[in-house]
Order: sequence, then structure tokens, then C-alpha cells
Amino acid sequence: LLQIAGAALALVLSAHSWAVGGLADLAVFDRSEGRRLPVYWHEGRAWVVGKPGNEYQVSVRSRRGEDLLAVMSVDGINVVTGETASPQQSGYVLAPWRALEVKGWRKSLERTAAFYFTELPDSYAARTGRPDNVGVIGIALFNRKRLEPAHDIAPLSRRQAPAAADAAGASGNTRAEAEAPLAERDAKLGTGHGRSENSHARYVEFQRASSSPAETIAIHYDSFRNLVARGVIREPRLQAPVPRPFPGFVPDPRG
Repeated sequence: LLQIAGAALALVLSAHSWAVGGLADLAVFDRSEGRRLPVYWHEGRAWVVGKPGNEYQVSVRSRRGEDLLAVMSVDGINVVTGETASPQQSGYVLAPWRALEVKGWRKSLERTAAFYFTELPDSYAARTGRPDNVGVIGIALFNRKRLEPAHDIAPLSRRQAPAAADAAGASGNTRAEAEAPLAERDAKLGTGHGRSENSHARYVEFQRASSSPAETIAIHYDSFRNLVARGVIREPRLQAPVPRPFPGFVPDPRG
């Protein structure tokens, strides 16, 4: 289990940009454009618009006064271990009332490979033979087990074998997507394995209060064109000008 050094900063952000949960909130920040992506809700799912080539980071903000374990997946892959995502795998420890920013795939305790939006064939999931769950970011949250006495810390639990992708790694395809004409959609977006960056982390001990997550939160993403085709976003329509009965003074005729 990992904790990002120096990344736990309290943030005050507009509520509409967060996918709100009970234990923590999840958001996506477009690093290339320097803005937090607005969330669109459709059929019970949260969606954001990704732009191919833009780097992004995932923000997790705690709403609790005690440590939480956040096991994070992107495109159905654990961002720390690179395994097919399972809630039982390693994750980041989230400090009370704080936020952390996850900018990429964890390569070591010092480096990450940046997340960026890209077409499916270039995604890390497709390039590692696991393209079925691209387009979703998820966190599985665990409470810390209360120990007696309080100072008695249990050893780090051994990581379990990967399981099939769960709600945090589900593709979330809808009927609207299946029925949308192919001509009206772009290639599906995934997340690439980008440039190497400094990102210091350290191992910490965390014993889970239960074997199953206390909460799972997900944000789905795709291009603007695809989200319009799915019905997630209603594209503004240009309206013809309405005739006015009293437009002004009498002009001279042409010719």
C-alpha cells in the first residue's frame, strides 16, 4: 500500500466537478488545459469529456476524519501494480479530509508514466492485451480496521490474485451507445502510458476493516462527439431567427 508524499493537500473545488460519494469524492483534472472536467450524469453514471492527446490526473478527496485505502483502476487496470483490477490489490492511503492527485501509472516509488487520453489502439490497456474495459476510472474504498490496543499495527497484508474486473473497471456500455450510428461516433477513448515523471511515494501499513469495499465510485469518459451520440450530452442546436412584427424603420428597396 502506498501513500503519495507531499500530495495530500486540502482542496476547495466546485461541487459539480466531483463525482460525489459517501467516503470520498472523485474527479478528473485536464492537465493540458489546466481545468477540472465537468461531470455529466446520465442513467446513473458520471461522465467526463476527454480530448485525445491531453494529459490528465485523477483527484480523490476524503470526506472522512480517518485514513482510507483507495484502490484505483483506469481502464480496468490497477494504476499501482498494472494487474487487471481487483479491489483486493494495492492502492493509495488517503489521509483524513485530504486530497491526493494521481497523475499516472506507478512505475516505482519515484516515477510514474503520465495518463493521457488517446484512441483505443494506443491505450495502455490495448497495448497489454486488455482492451475490454477502456473508458472508466474507478476507486474501491476501504476503512481501516480498528485495532486493540491502538498502537498495535498489523503487518502488511499479502496481495491476493487478480480477479475479473468489477464495477471499478466495468466498461459501462449502454444501449444508447450500441444503437448510435457508427458515422456519428469517434474512435473510443482510452488512457495511454505517457512520459515519465517524478512522483514520490512510500509504503505504509493498512489493515482493512472488511474484505469488500465500503464504497466504489466510478467516472466514465469518452470524446465529446461520442457522448453526444450516447445521449449523455445534448448538443446545442442553432435556432432559425423568429420574424419580428416591428423590426424598425422602413429601409430603401434594393436595386
